[in-house]
Amino acid sequence: MTAKPALTMIAALSLTLVVSGCGGRMSNLFGGPDQGDRDAATAYALEQRQDATGTTDSVWDLFVNRGDAGAALNVNRYIWTASLEILDFLPVETVDPFSGVITTGFGTPPGGGRPYRATIAVTDAALDARSLNVALVTRNGPASAETVRAVENAILTRARQIRIRELGL
Repeated sequence: MTAKPALTMIAALSLTLVVSGCGGRMSNLFGGPDQGDRDAATAYALEQRQDATGTTDSVWDLFVNRGDAGAALNVNRYIWTASLEILDFLPVETVDPFSGVITTGFGTPPGGGRPYRATIAVTDAALDARSLNVALVTRNGPASAETVRAVENAILTRARQIRIRELGL
């Protein structure tokens, strides 16, 4: 008599495993939602999020791969070269031509007494002031805005000179 309840239990567990293993394919047989219903529910949830927050972005969007991780950012070669030439008195610590970032150590300009450290970011392929970001730091804190502007102007002027020389204009 003890064998029959054990067989019934095994049969019930086997049937449960078979039905649960069917997953999404069998859900419509048992009254579950089909793909159209799930898509409609997702669209409705996005509409509700848009109404509530003004955007359809969520925290889970942080984990979505939105682009090729190996894709390189195009940088302007004239600004890149001019940056290295103008700030040649600073020791280069890191150079990343793929992201367009140059980081230097502290160095003193010729004829100057205050050491500076620079981080240069070339963010675009255009020969334009918007393509260049310069951050200068002294040992006492950030450099003055006039100094940063003067370095940016020197880099952009040198970049234009290199371009003119290269194109033979």
